[in-house]
Amino acid sequence: MLSWTLVFLVVAVIAAVLGFGGIAASAAGIAKILFFVFLVLFVVSAVMGATRRGV
Repeated sequence: MLSWTLVFLVVAVIAAVLGFGGIAASAAGIAKILFFVFLVLFVVSAVMGATRRGV
């Protein structure tokens, strides 16, 4: 999932450089959403892993 975030971030940067403002904003928004989803899933998996080990 983090790779998709990076793909959309690269698309946003390229679109911004080429002057496509709407596409750049959309791609940046999608990248931001995917990053936060990735972050939440990472925290949940870390907590679940810690509770299974008995820490």
